[in-house]
Amino acid sequence: MVALNETNPLPEGYHDRFTRQISRVVYWTAPGLQIIRLRLLTDPGFPVWDVSYCHGIIGDEVVRVQLPFGQLPKFRIKRAIVEYAKTDNLFAKRTGIFDCISTLC
Repeated sequence: MVALNETNPLPEGYHDRFTRQISRVVYWTAPGLQIIRLRLLTDPGFPVWDVSYCHGIIGDEVVRVQLPFGQLPKFRIKRAIVEYAKTDNLFAKRTGIFDCISTLC
């Protein structure tokens, strides 16, 4: 049996409060978007993280967030996100993306 290493696991009731409420997809540059969860998955020895999903909130609406990337390097994740954000003229930190990264390896 392989032990999994997880950071920032799902809080109790997350699917009921958020996932089941999603009715639309927005790009990560959408005005007023606050990202609430970025889920990254990988396998031991694999050099990158795969994006599983990204959720956000605009006002009272929970949305799925489309990102300009599907993978991120295992090291320097934040730096890679900032580089993508620069391309889209987005201030990544303001979206909250760095505060809600969840990883599973």
